[in-house]
Amino acid sequence: MFMEPTHPCMTDIALRKELVALGQTDRSIARAVRTGALARPRRGAYVDGPLWDGLADEERYAIRVRAAARQSCTEVVASHTSSLPFLVAPCWGLELNDVHFTRKDEKSGRREAGIRQHRGRLMAEDVVEVNGLQVVSPLRSALEVATLSTVESGLVVLNHFLHRGDFTGQQARERYEAGMDMWPDSLRTDLILRLGDPRIESVGESRTYHFLWTHHFPLPEVQLEVRDGSFLAYLDFALPDLGVWLEFDGRAKYLKYRRAGESVIDAVLREKARESRIAELTGWRCVRITWRDLADPVALERRIRQVIASVAAGRRAR
Repeated sequence: MFMEPTHPCMTDIALRKELVALGQTDRSIARAVRTGALARPRRGAYVDGPLWDGLADEERYAIRVRAAARQSCTEVVASHTSSLPFLVAPCWGLELNDVHFTRKDEKSGRREAGIRQHRGRLMAEDVVEVNGLQVVSPLRSALEVATLSTVESGLVVLNHFLHRGDFTGQQARERYEAGMDMWPDSLRTDLILRLGDPRIESVGESRTYHFLWTHHFPLPEVQLEVRDGSFLAYLDFALPDLGVWLEFDGRAKYLKYRRAGESVIDAVLREKARESRIAELTGWRCVRITWRDLADPVALERRIRQVIASVAAGRRAR
């Protein structure tokens, strides 16, 4: 899955020399920037001002990547974090200041003016084209991001691609062990590959799984199926021995599974009814986790352990 040609990030980018050739001057260009008619994502590169004002940070970053590629004096491929917007992948927790390129001439990389050029051997299957821009493939992107990111943000990216089916965990492992394990800063990559799970569907779920791992909870059963005669539900993370399951609650989840004609409130109420039925069938308690919970892991760990202790006490009493 690649960024659509009609996406706002694929807007036209005009370089200074092109505007000058059309009759503009440095003074008229500066005036257009001051009035908001133009925006300058990078020095010497300009886009429509109102469009730029309406973009999110990740979308502005994608435009900066395209502008830097147009200004490059050597043939480069958008790589590492800079490939993610064009592969329609999340950038959660990743630094979006520098533009990352891999040089196709295999010469030494360098860092200047907000651009990091990396040296690396690119195989034919490592490069895809997205609307005229050369970008590293999802597989290479996931392995590259792991060299720059935390384990948590690298896991978010890896799980996104695994769940989407861009490649398998085995393919990622084989590519890593075919020489990328010797790359600088690649030590955490092995750990990220071991934690990756294609059943994990979203950024919030990947972060929840990472939270459980870092806080030494038992390894959960992911997407455990529960039946009530026929299919009832998949549980995000189940801890059957402890009598608990965990669900990540993001607004996007309710929007995704909202039925025709339902409001978000209707979807929430239906989810609550589903939770009650699961509890009746399994005897387990549900812990719902939100973005705010993940922002305070100490309090979240305390709450989950309190629920586990409460379930254990109830079992002993029975």
